[in-house]
Amino acid sequence: MILNIETATHVCSVALSSGLHLIDIRESDQEKSHASLLAVFIDDILKKNNLKPAHLDAVSVSKGPGSYTGLRIGVSTAKGITYGADIPLISVNTLHALTFGAISHPKNPFSISSDKEKEWYCPMIDARRMEVFSAFYNDKNEIMRPVSANIIDINSFSDILSERPVLFFGTGSDKSKSVLNHPNAFFLDDVLPSARFMIPLSNKAYKEKSFENSAYFEPFYLKDFIATIPKKKIYR
Repeated sequence: MILNIETATHVCSVALSSGLHLIDIRESDQEKSHASLLAVFIDDILKKNNLKPAHLDAVSVSKGPGSYTGLRIGVSTAKGITYGADIPLISVNTLHALTFGAISHPKNPFSISSDKEKEWYCPMIDARRMEVFSAFYNDKNEIMRPVSANIIDINSFSDILSERPVLFFGTGSDKSKSVLNHPNAFFLDDVLPSARFMIPLSNKAYKEKSFENSAYFEPFYLKDFIATIPKKKIYR
């Protein structure tokens, strides 16, 4: 039994899995809900399935890249559970898990293609303004280009798009749609991060005993956190 936690974006999602099978899931796409919903979702799933943290084999958490605050909440919660119950902690790359959702999506335009070896998948996570966190994967969900932060303009990914079709999806793909006007650029809506997409990766990591240190593990932020300065000054 693995408890999978996804909080890298605005989506708060918790899934309980056994092997490759989804047993139970709770999720919400309500903005800024992680602090109020994550513990509730975890408690609800465990109680419904008559489980305690010590009954779990591991906890898997989406490690990023993504929202600084969301990642902190998800990772700190996962670390607390694993440390307290003395069970393994697993981390899953957010973009890698998201790609499972696109490949298996019923509206995936590449699913009926005869040239799957040439096509790539590009998950995108919104990083504000015209910046996204992205990576490229093939149809077997093997990474072809590593995770990076990119400013989207008309020349973005031109070298890749000139050679192959690419399917863009995720929370950062909508704002890219009007800019990436290339015949090889395809877009898939409604693919959001979900703990259910983490299951193949967390199951693989558990079998390979690829665990994190519950005391020292940190999320993959990709960029340093920059705190904004309040515009309104308060004088005393």
